This record gives sequence, structure tokens and C-alpha cells, in this order.
Amino acid sequence: MTDLTWGLWELLLKGVWVTVQLTFFSALLGAGVAFAVGVARTHRLRVVRFLSGAYMEIFRGTSALVLMFWMFFVLPVAFGWQLLPMWAAVLALGLSYGAYGSEIVRGSMAAVAPAQQEAGIALSFSPWQRLTKIVLPQAWPEMIPPANNLLIELLKGTALVSIMGVADTAFGAMLVRNATGESAPVYTIILVMYFVLAFVLTRGMRVLERHAKAGIGQAPPPKSLGVRRQVTVPRQAGASSDVPTAGGAA
Repeated sequence: MTDLTWGLWELLLKGVWVTVQLTFFSALLGAGVAFAVGVARTHRLRVVRFLSGAYMEIFRGTSALVLMFWMFFVLPVAFGWQLLPMWAAVLALGLSYGAYGSEIVRGSMAAVAPAQQEAGIALSFSPWQRLTKIVLPQAWPEMIPPANNLLIELLKGTALVSIMGVADTAFGAMLVRNATGESAPVYTIILVMYFVLAFVLTRGMRVLERHAKAGIGQAPPPKSLGVRRQVTVPRQAGASSDVPTAGGAA
């Protein structure tokens, strides 16, 4: 392996770090947008619901790649704001995936039993208190599994920035492939890299989900160490209380 080729492989590894940064900042922006728009879509004022719904429909129905180009090429002409390619990508990805995430927030909040809201009204809670003390603590654990899927999609969507010349994993792989002329090993390696990143994100989100459910008393039961299970059935008159179990005879 020549020095040039080794330098390109080093660039590929640096591209992984760029991908991690893109995912982190886009997810941070997307989470803020998803929360704000999702809560606004449940607001009692119709105009707030209309504006938040319009935002969701517009950005959910717009190509993230075209939005990146618009942020990078049109904004300087229209408003005189020149964004760096990476930050144009973060803005486009965060706004786009935030629109998708707003439906997760809205749906999870709608899944909270109406009786919980009524209990807050009976206790003279303000709308903000009902939101922060009743609705969100119960809706939060339900948001995590679909948010995990959306986060993985965001990770893979960061590969679009390579078209704009951002030196992410996909861009580094293209340079290595052009230098070595070997497509199969290069693209196989970045497939593995994306899988490892996605796997780490998934494990982290599952840990977060367990802690969130434990916070509202939904921690999973401890695993049984044996195969014998105790079966309880209603006892009828004249019937024996001994019931065969899965692990042995009655």
C-alpha cells in the first residue's frame, strides 16, 4: 500500500467522524423541531395546529437532497446567507427528519389515556403542567422505538452530503475507490462501517428505552432461571387445586 493510498484510507476514517458529527447535529436539530411541531399539532388553537401541520406536510414531502442544494445555492442569492456545505446539510436534514419525528411525538401524546388529562384538569393543573407532568412522562417511552428507526434513517441519509463535497464516509470511499480502482472491498468496508454505527445507536436507544420505562414503572420482569412455570387458574367447586405445569407433573 503506497503512501497516497494510506492517506486516502486515513481520510476514510476521518470521514466516519464527519458522519458522526453530521448525525449528531442533525439529530439534535431534528429532535427540537419534532418536539416543537409535534406539541403544536395538539394545541387547542386551530391556527397553531394549521401552521405546524403545514410545516410538517411541506418538509415531509420535500426531497432532503434538493433541500440541501436549496440551502447552499439559493439562500446566498435570496438572502445573502452563505452556509458551509456541512451546515447546509445539517439544516436540511434536521428540518426534514424533524418533520417526520413530529408525527412520532404527536402520535405518542395522543396514545396517552384521556382519563389522565381529565385527572389533571380535576387537580386544576394548567395546560403546561398537564403536558409536562402527565402527558410527556407517559408518552416519552413510546417515542423511543420509532425514533430509533428514524435516527438510523438519518444516519444513512447523511451519505447524501457527499454529493456536495463534504468529506464524510461516502465521499472518502469514493476517493479511495478512484485511487485504488477497487470497488468491492471499499464499498464492503463502508457497508460494515455504517452497520457498526447503526448497531451502536440501536443499543444506546434500547438502554434509553429501558430507563424511560423503568421511570414510569414499566421495567421488564426479571428473566426466569428455570423452565418450570407456576400456573394459576380459578378454582371451581369440587375441582382439584393441583394443575399440571409446563415444567413437570402435577
